[in-house]
Amino acid sequence: MSSGSRAHIVFLQGMPSPFFRRVGVCLVEAGWRVTRINLSAGDWLFWHDDHAINYRGSLADWPAFLHDFFQREGVSDLFLLGEQRRYHKEAVAIAKGLGIRVTVTDFGYLRPDWITLERDGMCGNSHFPKDAQSIHAIARQAVVLDWEQRFVDSAYQMAVGDLAQNYANILGWPFFPRYQRSDMRPPTILYTMASGWRLLGNRLRKTRTLAQCEELWNSGRSYYLFPIQLNFDFQMVAYSPFPRMETALELVLDSFLRCAPRDALLVVKEHPWDPALPDWERYLHRRRRELQVEDRLVYLRGGDLNGLIQRSRGVVLVNSSTGLRALQLHRPLKALGSAVFDVPGLTFQGSLDDFWTQGTPPDPQLREDFFTALAATVQVRGVFFQEPGVTEAVTETCYRLRTHTVGKLVYPHRSKGEMAW
Repeated sequence: MSSGSRAHIVFLQGMPSPFFRRVGVCLVEAGWRVTRINLSAGDWLFWHDDHAINYRGSLADWPAFLHDFFQREGVSDLFLLGEQRRYHKEAVAIAKGLGIRVTVTDFGYLRPDWITLERDGMCGNSHFPKDAQSIHAIARQAVVLDWEQRFVDSAYQMAVGDLAQNYANILGWPFFPRYQRSDMRPPTILYTMASGWRLLGNRLRKTRTLAQCEELWNSGRSYYLFPIQLNFDFQMVAYSPFPRMETALELVLDSFLRCAPRDALLVVKEHPWDPALPDWERYLHRRRRELQVEDRLVYLRGGDLNGLIQRSRGVVLVNSSTGLRALQLHRPLKALGSAVFDVPGLTFQGSLDDFWTQGTPPDPQLREDFFTALAATVQVRGVFFQEPGVTEAVTETCYRLRTHTVGKLVYPHRSKGEMAW
């Protein structure tokens, strides 16, 4: 695109919420040309105005279609939810080849009221620095932020939107017959039923789970925490060395039983959205019997995550956002997959076998500067589903796109404030 031409941004698949469409409206008002390309009926459900077009071709024909569209229409920017979906991988590669700016968004690294906004990719593909010197340099120039929670997102609206999108894809299949899901989750009907049943079961046994946590804490035994991640999450699929969660769990079990202090426990915590496909609780109970280590392994279907982290001897994970909370709570941390927070000085860089006895808490100054730099560059305040957080996220995202400051230090000055964990 020539320097004097009008900016033209293309939106691909996004959250099942109004967020993408509202960012598009904001950019139209700023004089940008906006196009949304719908790949499925679920996409259409959330954006079907005059700025939207429908792609009904095959996945094989998608690269040629997109390359021609980008060149013919003078596209300057590409905006999408994650870069690892089938159609998005092709789109990012083509965009980079044509010199088109790529902006990727998803839930925030920081929780609960931030979203991620990065150039080219996230997590393992993030441009955020992995060395202390660069992180300190950014933090020295950055505003000291107010870390108090300002917005609340809606799990209910997220669930409703997700269901609506998935069932629209099923019912609207005749209108997009060649669409191929990028979602690695089980089939929609099975996943919906399993998730609902598991959530109900976890709610009914919440008192028992909290009692388990209290019993654990009152026992006086030291323990390490291992949070389960979802097999179908792109954190596992794209940014980890493990083909499935079972492989990671077995690696951790083996190392823990061989190398951890004999009086220590391994506490395995279920992901709050796990549909029990597979049922990790049954799996771990079976492995406890087989390995004859009933007194060393604990499985929790919920519980106070902050309390579990804070009282632990350390946290081992693949690349879950739980790692960021572990850093905030100053606990030793070992990441087994690719993660934006896997930085020397923050996480243990030695082997997993050594972590159990040699892991140390993160460097306090690097930890503070890491969160300051992260928030000042690749995080945006706001949420995807509930007001007023959606409006805040839309406004800030639109500003960063218009000013070409995605992934850059936006407010290079200091102000009063302190980090409150």
